Parts: sequence; C-alpha cells; structure tokens
Amino acid sequence: MELERKEYIQKLIRKKDNGRVKIITGIRRCGKSYLLFELFTRYLRENGVAEDQIIGLALDEYRNAKYRNPMELDHFIREQILDKSKRYYILIDEIQFVAEIQNPYIDDPSAKITFIDVVLGLMKIKNVDVYVTGSNSKMLSSDILTQFRDRGDEIRVYPLSFAEFYEAYEGDRHDAWVDYYTYGGMPVTMALLSHEEKSQYLRDLFTRTYLKDVVERHSIQNNTEILADLLNIVASAVGSLTNPAKLSNTFDSEKHIKISSATIDRYLGYFSEAFLISKAERYDVKGKRYIKTPAKYYFTDVGLRNARLGFRQQEETHIMENVLYCDLLRRGFDVDVGVVEYNFKNKEGKSSRSQLEIDFVVNRGNQRYYIQSTLSISDPQKRIQEIKPLTNIPDSFRKIVVVGNRMNPWKDENGILYIGIEQFLLDENAIDM
Repeated sequence: MELERKEYIQKLIRKKDNGRVKIITGIRRCGKSYLLFELFTRYLRENGVAEDQIIGLALDEYRNAKYRNPMELDHFIREQILDKSKRYYILIDEIQFVAEIQNPYIDDPSAKITFIDVVLGLMKIKNVDVYVTGSNSKMLSSDILTQFRDRGDEIRVYPLSFAEFYEAYEGDRHDAWVDYYTYGGMPVTMALLSHEEKSQYLRDLFTRTYLKDVVERHSIQNNTEILADLLNIVASAVGSLTNPAKLSNTFDSEKHIKISSATIDRYLGYFSEAFLISKAERYDVKGKRYIKTPAKYYFTDVGLRNARLGFRQQEETHIMENVLYCDLLRRGFDVDVGVVEYNFKNKEGKSSRSQLEIDFVVNRGNQRYYIQSTLSISDPQKRIQEIKPLTNIPDSFRKIVVVGNRMNPWKDENGILYIGIEQFLLDENAIDM
C-alpha cells in the first residue's frame, strides 16, 4: 500500500533549491521519514539526481548514534560533498537527537555547539540543499524564528487526513469514517488488520515512544505515572474547557495526589512540544480579545487518544470535534474556540447576559469562518440550540454547521451552511460553498 502524501510532496518540491533549510516537523511516526526518504528521494531520482548526490541520515537509529555529536555529523556530511560541480541534497531525520556539546576550542562553559551550527554551516555551501525533520516543536520552531534568522521553511506534517485515509481505504466511505474516528490516521495502522493489532500498536507508541521521549528529554524521574495519568485525564476531557488549576484539583479529588497547577501547565507544554496535543485558546468575538483560561486541548491523532483510554470512551461527538480541529489546522488555518456574548430578557423580564460557545473560529489571512460541530440536527430544538451562537455573531463572515450524519449540503434562512462531516473532510472547497 502506497501512501502518496501529495500535499507535503508538493510543498517540498516548491521549496526545493530555494536557499533555505526545509524543516519538516510533526509527531513521531506520522510519516516524516517516509515522506523524506521514500517519496521525496524517489522524486529526486526521477528528476535526474544521482544516488551519490543524496546524503541521508536517520539519527534515531542506534547505528548512527555517533552522528548525534554535531561535530561528527558535520564531518560525515562534508566528506561526502567534495565535488563542487554536483548539487547535493542533505536529508537528516530526527535532528533533535543531536546533542549540545561544549565547544572544545573555547575555554568557556557557555560556548556550545549544536545542530544549528551544523545546518547554518551547510547552508553557506552553494551546491547544497538541506532538509531536516524533527519531532519537538520547542527545539525547532524557536530556532526557526531566531537562530535560523528567517532562513528556514517549516513544513508541518500531520497523521493521515481523512481524505488521505479514504484514498487508500478498501471499502465504503462510511466504513472508512468509522475506522478513522476509531483508529485515527497514524500510517502504520492502515497495514494492521485486527482491532487487537491496531490497539496494541497505538498503546505501544505512547509508552515506548512518546512518553519515553518526554521523560528522557526533560529528565523526569519521579512523576512518570503522573504524566500518564494527565494524558488520560486530558483524553477524557477532549472538547471540554479546562485549565491547569482544574486539572490539579482533579488529581487531588480523584487520585489523592497533590500536584501544583504550575507543574501541570509545564507537563501540558511538554506534550504540546512533542505534538501529542494542541491547545485551542478562547476568543471573544464581540470583544475581539483572547481569554487565556480556560482552554480546550485536542489530540493530534484521535486513534492515539482512543487507545489511551482503551477505546472505552467513544463519544462520536467529541471525537468528531477533535478530527475537525486537526483537519482545519492541517489546511493552514488558525483555529480558536469562540465565545459570543448573548443579551436577553429573563423570566422576570430583567436584562441578563450569558456567553455562548462557538466550537471554532477559523482564520487564514483575511478569511474567517465560524464552525459548529454537532452529531445531529434532526431535532428542531437541537438545531436552534446549535445555531444560536452563530446568529448572535455581529459580522457577515461565513457560518457553517458540520453534522455527523450524511446529508446533502443546504443553507437556512440565515445563510448558515449545513454539511456532513465526511463531505466536509473530503472536499476542502466545501468550506466556501
């Protein structure tokens, strides 16, 4: 089974030979290595690049542990790019494995050599084009903005979208949707047949890869069980507003564990850096300002979320919301949770106000969309409840209700578009219907 990852290949092709380092980020095992070493390498070969002009190195492999030393890495690459008449393509996988070392030539403990020095040095060589992958956003994104000095292009890779998943799926579209919201889009799961195999693979990813990476990177020795419990709590609360203080109280009341909100906040940051979860801030539509707390957390892959809970909490409405959030991010939108103030007369005839929640406020450039996610609108009262926040928004940007069951897209008297989740995910132009 070939997963083409067309969206990402096209991004790499457009940025090829542009004089900047291409930094491919995303959660581990989402397909970054396959994208770089299989799909992109094949493209290079098919377009006349000889084998000796492609230098690839996977730093998460034990046999390449020597090159996690930045000086050894630099020496290894430079000794293979000696012919100035050739153009070389340097592909380095999981660059965050490169250690920070003391500069042996300077008697100053603060003088360090990192992978940044290696990459910046290679970029100065005119016949070299550099590509790196990384699975830690703090290490890479901050360096892109500062030390690369606007000389890096970040390409964020996600697990398979539903459109990619369905393209490779053998079966009915609705069956594909059920499998997707159950097992998610981690590429390896598509090659596994049984529930037991998929479940075991996803659980192992957590314990042997993600949690292990977080623990080792941040030298966490005593709180590994708390990390695991925190993931479980966040997984259970997908689509619900929360904050570190509330999560700290949950540990206290349910597990009788005292852990500060500051520690909780730090651990949530670790999970975000590893691309396991994303935080959606609240945005006051009328006040045009952000509300820092509470917020919502979504998993980068719903299959990982479901496996974390042993596939016990399969509320399609929350899972659907998580899938929708991730797909909007993949499309390049900035996504917030919306709040709109609603003024009304109460039963006593007195003026009152409340806050209505909009699932997603979606922005890209000067484009904005307001999106509600709901499993069904078959009950007229349910539909009125769902669109109430949308009808109270004081602007004319497009408003959409994405529905869990199949339906032909239609618009109501308020101009609100109603569309089924499967069609919305498969047709990126549907957002502008």
